[in-house]
Amino acid sequence: MQPTALRNSAPPERAAVFFGYIAGVVGLAAVITVLGDVRPFTTPGDRTTAAIFPSVCFTFSILVLYGLGPAIVVQTAAVVATATLLRHAPWRAGFNAGQYALSLAGAEMVLREFDFRPFAPGGVPDSLDVLYIILAATAWFVVNYVLVTTMVWLRFGDGWWAVFRRSFGYELLSGAALLLLGAILAAATNANPWLISLVLVPLYAVNRMARLSNEQAQLAGLDPLTGLANRKALMSAVTEQVTAHAERAAEGLPERHIALLVLDLDRFKDVNDALGHEVGDRLLVEVARRLSGTVRRQDLVARLGGDEFAVLAPGIVDATAALALATRIQAALSSPVPLDGLPLDVGGSIGIAMYPEHGEDFASLMRHADVAMYEAKTRGDGITLYVPEADQNSPERLGLLADLRAALDDPTSGLTMYYQPQVEMCSGDVVGVEALLRWCHPKRGMVDPDELIRVAEHSAVMRLLTMRVIEDVVAQLAKWKAEGLTLRASINVSVRDLHGDEIVDRLAERLVHYRVGPEQVQLEITEGALMADPRRVLATLQRLHRIGVELSLDDYGTGYSSMQHLRRLPLSEVKIDRSFVLGMSTDSDDEAIVRSIIELAGALGLRVVAEGVEDDRTRRMLVSVGCQTAQGWFYARPMPADDLSAWLARYRPPALLLNEQTGRG
Repeated sequence: MQPTALRNSAPPERAAVFFGYIAGVVGLAAVITVLGDVRPFTTPGDRTTAAIFPSVCFTFSILVLYGLGPAIVVQTAAVVATATLLRHAPWRAGFNAGQYALSLAGAEMVLREFDFRPFAPGGVPDSLDVLYIILAATAWFVVNYVLVTTMVWLRFGDGWWAVFRRSFGYELLSGAALLLLGAILAAATNANPWLISLVLVPLYAVNRMARLSNEQAQLAGLDPLTGLANRKALMSAVTEQVTAHAERAAEGLPERHIALLVLDLDRFKDVNDALGHEVGDRLLVEVARRLSGTVRRQDLVARLGGDEFAVLAPGIVDATAALALATRIQAALSSPVPLDGLPLDVGGSIGIAMYPEHGEDFASLMRHADVAMYEAKTRGDGITLYVPEADQNSPERLGLLADLRAALDDPTSGLTMYYQPQVEMCSGDVVGVEALLRWCHPKRGMVDPDELIRVAEHSAVMRLLTMRVIEDVVAQLAKWKAEGLTLRASINVSVRDLHGDEIVDRLAERLVHYRVGPEQVQLEITEGALMADPRRVLATLQRLHRIGVELSLDDYGTGYSSMQHLRRLPLSEVKIDRSFVLGMSTDSDDEAIVRSIIELAGALGLRVVAEGVEDDRTRRMLVSVGCQTAQGWFYARPMPADDLSAWLARYRPPALLLNEQTGRG
């Protein structure tokens, strides 16, 4: 008797036929099933249970040929063997066995309902047979997928519908492929049971391709140095968590929070410069290990690039719990890392953003965590929770930022460099200019310069803006040089510009391109930038000094000053903040501060520039206390480059110091 008639034979005859085949067909299928399930098809799906077991194919085939009992026996044997070899928990093995038994029972009910006779006497199924098999496979998949979805929902607490949707498409495709292949195996077995062995090669090929696809998907989401998730994987995880939490809220479930922590290491560039990149890489690997050992099991640690890391903490109670997690991370990084016999201190600044309070997507959460991190670095707090008051990017400013980003790609956008003359006070000669960026917005008109910088400085646009300024200023210096005019131009830079080598490389390349000497360019840095990360900034300043670019300390005396900065930094000049200069003619304290700064700078061999000189009395007082250079409206307001050339042609220096001392002029 052939398997085609097995379902319709008498019970004793059916048993005899089944046991006759068990050593051959079912035995071979069981061996293949167990071996296949030990290495299931791993999938790139999002569900925790996203794995496809080859036993599905064979047990469905056995169900079609021999009925429910033999199929459950073989399927249970495969589950037990797999659980034993892979050391699955007993509850998981029990659930899997029950899950498959119920799925097979659902398929069997469909076959019984239609009095299923799988194959015609000639061994070829008719169209109704194919339809019944498809319906039985559909019942198997529906029962199985609903059971697994419910289990994941009960165990992990996400919304049932959210769990159901995550991997539905992929598992429907893979499940349908295995179930329908089982029907084809049944037809092959009807012709010759040993044809089952031929399925080994295609199953192995599919398994291998699935594994390679999964490995590639995993590698695409990993940082090659530390093995942590990369930015792409972090973005995917945040998006998945946000979607799940939103669906929970839509279903009326208790609200949960997500915390995104961004960590930037302190003094990492010093390690790279002093000990080499190999040691720096080993330090990053150790930091990754400490972070992974500190966070919770469900948290995701990622490396964003360079020395920046992030931690995604889903299901966190509140901001207090997020701050506690950040404190544990900071404590884990507080002990030195011994590398090559040197104990290297590791520390960092951590910014925290919370879902849904601080953003409802990856971009906003990441930006707000980044803002909080820079706030922590600037204030020296170590850990900062994002607060809107500290964020300079309101919706209006975000729109302005987008316009600024577009303007950088458009030479007719209204971005222009203005130049304010710097005058040597003794001779009255114009010795330099300060380059100042101005932007005439097509709709808003002239944008306040301070507003322009606040909009850009906490985003990647700041780097692009600085590169644009360097290009325009160096090109203008070359143009003036061709006209016989040699001036020194001061360019303002932000703390972000000083956190890497790009500004040095770009400036050096532009100087060579335009054949402008490095002594004609001076970079102005603020004391706030120095205090944000002194050691990291110092490395960049030293490189600038080595290529011959002079450095000026801007806004000196506004609160962060220390003689240690003047002593350690490769400075050529200090600029007295305009707030002191404006008041020195009426306030004795301001005058005393200006005098002290000039004396200190002179003792250290530094040039002094006074900003905000607006009247002749202030100019005379500055001359009397030994100030070398001044700029302000008394001399000239900032103006476009073409206007400056015309102004220089008309310029007549103020009375010289000699004339003032003798009463002439």
